Amino acid sequence: MAFALLLINALRPENSDRPLARVKHTRLTRTRWGEDFSKKIAYRTRAGHRVGQADCPRRPWDLAARGDPNRPRERGRRPLCPRRRTRLAPRFQEPPGLRRGSPPHRKRPERVPGGRRGPGKGRGLRALRPFHVGDLLFSCPAYAYVLTVNERGNHCEYCFARKEGLSKCGRCKQAFYCNVECQKEDWPMHKLECSPMVVFGENWNPSETVRLTARILAKQKIHPERTPSEKLLAVKEFESHLDKLDNEKKDLIQSDVAALHHFYSKHLEFPDSDSLVVLFAQVNCNGFTIEDEELSHLGSAIFPDVALMNHSCCPNVIVTYKGTLAEVRAVQEINPGEEVFTSYIDLLYPTEDRNDRLRDSYFFTCQCQECTTKDKDKAKVEIRKLSDPPKAETIRDMVRYARNVIEEFRRAKHYKSPSELLEICELSQEKMSSVFEDSNVYMLHMMYQAMGVCLYMQDWEGALRYGQKIIKPYSKHYPLYSLNVASMWLKLGRLYMGLENKAAGERALKKAIAIMEVAHGKDHPYISEIKQEIDSH
Repeated sequence: MAFALLLINALRPENSDRPLARVKHTRLTRTRWGEDFSKKIAYRTRAGHRVGQADCPRRPWDLAARGDPNRPRERGRRPLCPRRRTRLAPRFQEPPGLRRGSPPHRKRPERVPGGRRGPGKGRGLRALRPFHVGDLLFSCPAYAYVLTVNERGNHCEYCFARKEGLSKCGRCKQAFYCNVECQKEDWPMHKLECSPMVVFGENWNPSETVRLTARILAKQKIHPERTPSEKLLAVKEFESHLDKLDNEKKDLIQSDVAALHHFYSKHLEFPDSDSLVVLFAQVNCNGFTIEDEELSHLGSAIFPDVALMNHSCCPNVIVTYKGTLAEVRAVQEINPGEEVFTSYIDLLYPTEDRNDRLRDSYFFTCQCQECTTKDKDKAKVEIRKLSDPPKAETIRDMVRYARNVIEEFRRAKHYKSPSELLEICELSQEKMSSVFEDSNVYMLHMMYQAMGVCLYMQDWEGALRYGQKIIKPYSKHYPLYSLNVASMWLKLGRLYMGLENKAAGERALKKAIAIMEVAHGKDHPYISEIKQEIDSH
C-alpha cells in the first residue's frame, strides 16, 4: 500500500515547549484502519475487551460486559480536585430545565460519590420541566480524556472519530488523527506522551488511570479557570473518599503516584505527594469509561457535570457518548421536581451483588425501590424446577461457587488460552445448571464470556448459539432501554448477517436501533452506520 506523507510546518501551539525544529519535521503517515474479524463477518468492532489496572494488551475474547465487577467503572465516576486555588470564572448558566439538588450556601450534609451532597445521598439534579423518553437533558464535554492504547489506529486520538485512513504522528508513530487540525488541537495533551513514548519504547506502560491523571494536571495548569464542562459542578468540589480506602487500595494509589513521576516527570509539574494521592483517589472513584455501540472500552474521561447525578438501580436517564461528548437522555418520563438518576453499575445482578459493588467502588448502599423491594431478585437467581427441589444450603453453595468462578475467569483471562477459557465457561455452566435455570444471571455471565471466546476463535455459530440463549433473559432482567440489550441485539444482527441470514440479521439490528434511538439519539453516527450495514446486505 502506498503511503502519502504530509509535512507539518507550523504545528506547535502557542506556549508549547516542543522544539520548533522537531515540529517542523513532524509528519503524518497515512495508514489503513484495522481489518474486520473476517471477510465473512462484518463485525466492525472487536468482540470486546476489558482494560485492567494496566493499559496492557487486550484479551479480545473478553466481551466487555458493562457490569462485570472486574471491569473499570462502568459508570466510572472520577472527578478530581485542583491542586491549587482556582480563579473563579464568571458563573455559567445551568442547562435549561435542570437545577442543582441543593443550593451551595446551605450547610453541607454528608458527602457521597462524586462530591455530591444530601442526607443519605448526593446533592444531585432535579428537573425544572418535564422530559419525555428520548429527550436530551444536557450534554457535557470531557474535562480530560484519554484514548485507550488498544484503540490506537482505529479512533482519532483527539475527537475519538472511528474511520479508515487515519494519519499517525510522525515522531512517536503511536497517536492517530483525522487530520492536521485534530493533531494540532491534541498537542497540549499529546506532548506529555510523544517524547516519552519514543524514549521508553516498549517500556512505556503507564496505566490508563495514570495517563488520565497526567492530563488532568496539565489541564489544570492550562485552564485554571472554570471550563464549559463545569457549568453545574466544578472539579474542585469532588470527593475522594480517601478515609474509606483500605490498605490495598492505598498501596495501588501509591504505585500510580510512582508511575506518574516515572513517566511524566520531565513534562509535568507535580503538586505535593499528599495532593497526588487525593487526586488519584478522586480519579478512581469518579471517572467514566467511554464505550462504543457494542460497549467495548474506548477510553477514560472526566465529565464533571454528569458526575452531579445520583445513582439508582431503576434510573430515569442514561449516559451515552458522541466522541468525547457525554449526553444524558431520559429513559423514563420525568416530571418537574423529580430527581434525575443514572446507574453507576451493571443492573443485571441481584441486589446483594449490586450493593457489594457500590460499597466497594462508591462507598454507599443503594436505597432505591429496586433495592428495597428486591422484586427482580427471584427471577435473576432463578432455580431449576425439579421434582426434588434443591435445599436452601445447596442454593447458597452454588451462588458462592458462581461468584468464585467469575473471579477465577477474570484472572484466567490474563494467562490462559482461548480454548482453556472456553472450557472454564462450559464446565462452570454444566455445574451450575444442576441448580440454576439458563436465565439465572450467573449462568448468563458465563454464557456471555463464552460468546466472547467464540468470537475471538471465529466460531461464529458457537457465538450465535450463546447469543440466542442470552438475549431473551437479558431483555427481561435489564431496564427497557438498556445499552446491554442493544449491544447484544447488535452482536446477534451482525452474526446473522455474516452467516447469510439477512432476515434475522435485519430484525436484530432494527431492535438494536429502536433502543439506541432513545439512548443515543436518532442522529447519532452509530445509528447511521448500522442502517448502512442493513442497506449494504
